[in-house]
Amino acid sequence: MHASLATEGVCAAQGDGAPPAVVVSGSSPGESGVAVVHSRFAGSAHLGGTALHHLITFHLGAPTRFHCRMADRRLDHVAPSGSLAIGPARMDLAFDAEAGLEMLSLIVSAERLSLAAAQGSRLGAALPERLSGRDSALQSLAEALAAEAATGFRNGPLYWNGVADRIMEHLVERHLTQPARPARGALSVRALTRVTEYIHAHLDEPIDVTALAGVAAQSRFHFSRVFARSVGMSPHRYVMQLRLERALALLQERRLPLSEIALATGFADQSHLTRWARRVYGLSPGKLSA
Repeated sequence: MHASLATEGVCAAQGDGAPPAVVVSGSSPGESGVAVVHSRFAGSAHLGGTALHHLITFHLGAPTRFHCRMADRRLDHVAPSGSLAIGPARMDLAFDAEAGLEMLSLIVSAERLSLAAAQGSRLGAALPERLSGRDSALQSLAEALAAEAATGFRNGPLYWNGVADRIMEHLVERHLTQPARPARGALSVRALTRVTEYIHAHLDEPIDVTALAGVAAQSRFHFSRVFARSVGMSPHRYVMQLRLERALALLQERRLPLSEIALATGFADQSHLTRWARRVYGLSPGKLSA
C-alpha cells in the first residue's frame, strides 16, 4: 500500500497552500497492511477528503486548536500532544488547525483489519470514527514504524510485519465495535469457523470455492460475495493466507525441507510457495526461517 496521504485520497496542505513536508514515510515490502507518514505543517494545517483505508493520526507537539469533522460529526477543541483521531475508510473527513504542527499518521488497510477481526473472533466488527482521544500504546507502535522507516527498514520486513500485526491486534481488541445486529448478507461466525476448520483439515489438498460454499451451506455465488465482504478477501485468498501461515510455522521448526513444506501446505511446488511468501511477507522462505 502507498505511504502517502495524497494517494489515499486525502488532500493535505499547510498555510501557504503547499503540501506539508514529509519527515519520513514508508511501508515495508509485502502485505503488512500498514503504512506510516510523519508530516510537518508550517503556518497552519488542513486535511480533507475520503481515505481509501483507515486513517489514524496523532498530533505531536504543543496543544493546538483543531476544527474537526467526520461525516456529520463536528468538534472544535484544543488537542494536547498525543491526541488521537480515527477516520474510517471511505468516510468523508476534514480538519483545520490554526497553527503549524507535526502529525504522525497510520494508514491501515481496511481489508487486512477485517481479516484480523475475523481471525480474532470479531467477525463483522467495525472501526468507528473518533474525533479525539488518546492511545499511548498505539502511538508507540506508530512511532516504532516511523523510526524503522527512517533507518531504511534496517530490521527488515519481518520486523515491520510483526509491529503491523500488533497494531492490527490492538485495534481489534481496543477500538473495533460490534454492530447491534449482524449486517444483512454477512457471513456468520459459525459458518466462518466451519470453513476455517475445513481448510485446515484439507490444507495439503486442492480446495475450491464450491466445496467451501457447501461447508457454509450457501450457493457459490452468494458465498463468495458475503465472504469477501465479511473477511476482507476472497475465499481463494483466504485459503492462501492459511496455507502461508502454516508454511511459516513449519519453516520456523526447521524439520522439513522447503519442497516438502510446499506440498504439505497445498502449494503446487517450492516455486509457488516462494512467490507467495515474497508477495505477502516480502521475503523468500529461506529468509523467513532464518
